[in-house]
Order: sequence, then C-alpha cells, then structure tokens
Amino acid sequence: MLKVGLTGGIASGKTTIARLLVEKGAYHIDFDELAHDVEKKGTPVWEQIVRNFGPGILLEDGTIDRRKLAQIVFKNKEKLNQLNQIVHPAVLEKWYKCLKDIADQNAQAIVLNDVPLLFEVGLQGLFDHIILIYSPPDIQIKRLMERNGYTEEEAKQRLAAQMSMEEKVPLADTVFDNSLPLEEAKTRVDILWEKLTRLQKDKYLERRNST
Repeated sequence: MLKVGLTGGIASGKTTIARLLVEKGAYHIDFDELAHDVEKKGTPVWEQIVRNFGPGILLEDGTIDRRKLAQIVFKNKEKLNQLNQIVHPAVLEKWYKCLKDIADQNAQAIVLNDVPLLFEVGLQGLFDHIILIYSPPDIQIKRLMERNGYTEEEAKQRLAAQMSMEEKVPLADTVFDNSLPLEEAKTRVDILWEKLTRLQKDKYLERRNST
C-alpha cells in the first residue's frame, strides 16, 4: 500500500485533483469527513468540544455549528490547537481502521489521504509521499467567498490561520500548481498518477524482497 498525503491551502482545489486521481484508481480518505463523523452529536469528541467551547457553538438540533466554531478557532491559534488536540486522536483511530479495510481489499492500493492541515499538525511522518496543491491567495479568497459565502475578511482570516505556501513547499514531495485550466490539470494528473504507480511498485518490490 502506498499512503499518499494530499494537502494544500484552503480552497486550493484539492477536491478536484482528488476526484481525478480517484478516477485513475486511487482509494480516497477525506480527513474532514472523518472529523465530521467523530464529532457527531453524543460522541465523546462532541462532548469534549461542547465542554471546552460552550453550548453556544451548537445548532438547535444539538449538532455542532462548524462555521461558528471555525470563527472562534481561526481567530485564536491557542483555541485551534485545543480543538485539534480533541479531534485528531479520534480521527487517526478511525483512519487506521479505514486503511486496514482497504488493505484487506487490495494490499497494493494507492490511498489518497486528503488532509487540509497536514503540515500544521505535523502528520508528515504518516505518509510515503506528500502532494501539495497550490493556488495563488487571490484565487483561494475568491473561491472561499463563492463556495462558503464568506466575506473577504473572513476568507483572509482562514488563510492567515494556516501555514504559508512558502513554508509548505519545502515539506512536500510534489507541488501541483492548480491555478491552470482544468484540461491542463488533467494532463498533469496523468503524469502524477504514473509517478504514484511507480512509487507503489517500488515500495511493494522493496517490501517483498525484504521478507
């Protein structure tokens, strides 16, 4: 199994690149979806979040208002770290189970792990190869405003809460420029998939030869 970390700035277009790679044959695990799952009403993670951030972050049905919570943590790095410490252990536990399920189906799988804050929370060591999706800040801000209904100030706050691209680039194995037209992106995804396939084969052969 080749464990690939996929990350990038918020609204950098990770979803599009992930979809194209899945069409090529990659398995896909979305850490945001795992987080949604472990934060469901009544779970231990939900209880810890409510205890630490107060009932004011809940919607009328008792579920977490993720936008309200985001407004709190993305203005305060200490609170963001606090939230990460609550959520990430449960997410990782669920992730390991997902990996086992995939391995049971296909031991030579290429598993794409979509982790928005991969570098921020120091998860580099979990993956064999890390892809950083890059888009210029002005495009990210525009996408956030259109996709999430943020004001320009809110979008800029979300960007400011993350590591800069200058800090992330040296930590990545592959930097994928996603500011180009979709057709060009598809061509470069073809090349990227060939690279990942070679890496998976090399890892498989290395492991087989060592046994």
